[in-house]
Amino acid sequence: MEDLFSRSIKKNAPLADRMRPTTLDEFIGQSHIVGKGSLLRRAIQTDSLQSSIFWGPPGCGKTTLASIIAHTTNSSFVKLNAVTTGVKEVREVIAEAERNLKLYGRETFLLLDECHRWNKAQSDSILPALESGTVKFIGSTTENPMISMTGAIVSRCRLFQFYPLTVDDIKTAMRRALADNENGLGMYGPDFDEDALDHIAVTANGDARAALNAIELAVRTTDPENGRVHITKAIAAESIQKKVVKCDEQQLYDMLSAFCKSLRGGDSNAALAWFSRLVYAGMDPRIICRRIIAHASEDVGLANPTAMQQAVAAAQALELIGMPEARLSITQAIIFVCESPKSNSVVMAVDAAFADAEHTIDEPVPIHLRDTSFRGAEKLGHGVGYKYPHDYPNHEVEQEYMPPSVRGREYYVPSEMGTEGRIKARHDAKKNKDK
Repeated sequence: MEDLFSRSIKKNAPLADRMRPTTLDEFIGQSHIVGKGSLLRRAIQTDSLQSSIFWGPPGCGKTTLASIIAHTTNSSFVKLNAVTTGVKEVREVIAEAERNLKLYGRETFLLLDECHRWNKAQSDSILPALESGTVKFIGSTTENPMISMTGAIVSRCRLFQFYPLTVDDIKTAMRRALADNENGLGMYGPDFDEDALDHIAVTANGDARAALNAIELAVRTTDPENGRVHITKAIAAESIQKKVVKCDEQQLYDMLSAFCKSLRGGDSNAALAWFSRLVYAGMDPRIICRRIIAHASEDVGLANPTAMQQAVAAAQALELIGMPEARLSITQAIIFVCESPKSNSVVMAVDAAFADAEHTIDEPVPIHLRDTSFRGAEKLGHGVGYKYPHDYPNHEVEQEYMPPSVRGREYYVPSEMGTEGRIKARHDAKKNKDK
């Protein structure tokens, strides 16, 4: 039963907490997992949900859905945060869960926020209880559990992935809050311009919590006119000044992967889109420059050797003038790499050569190729038989240079793309001459 003190706490809670849905019908978004007839919805309604992990970005409904489960289940429900919870607290929850199960036949749900923050010892402390069914675990995390959590926990849970809310989802949540006189902002008589709602919904970037906090700030800091609070787009822009970025380590690496694939695919627009998102999300631009340099050889190579110069120049510009000015130099290098003809002959050549170095036997260097720079080299026969290319026509001469164990292997196979086409023509002419 709610008392005076709990009502006061709720009244002063952030709008997102006050407006948290308590039933599945009120829940917004994630129709792919809680839509009519879905597995998760049926499991919640029939109180048959097993251990699960809710994985998705902030503000998309993970904690809200766990709260709905707490309201609808007949089981005990304990909420902990992995940041502040140790093994001792977990053992206390397990002991209480065992008593409830033995004495009353009542199961216990353990909701663990930020579950990816648990170390191995903390994770192992709950494994026996999960295996015996003493505790049902609901983990909530913003990071990929298959990477950030121990495999033992993940293997015993059903994974449900949450996605960012759509603009329409967020506008629905905002309109509910603006119309609610008890827990929302209805008592202020707010009048939101449609473009103001649109601006907050878009800028919130799928995060309902950020959007609700923004409209609460806008309404409470705006003086009423004729008994109503009028919120324009300008006021809305002040209330949520910068797009909310939800970017864990995995998301950053996914975006970096998309950036690299766009460079390789020659799509300048896509590469620039991912570049801007990476910088906006806080990735060190030096990492981006390193990838551009790598792809200048890996995907362009000798088809356009100038790509390497552009890439290295961009990295140097970053060190010399810093951001944001270096964005121009980096953008120039990105476009140059994307628009250059592509050839992977360099990476194919080096991979094949390193594979042979690892898997073939090491034999003595042929006598004519050995070092002659030290005293006594002649007595050992070093260099005997070596032909100095500049003593011959066109500064080249037929001579065996390969290690004996890989004689006849061909690593570099030039493509016909761009500048490398001229290299291929010379390469082919030389091979035909040798024949």
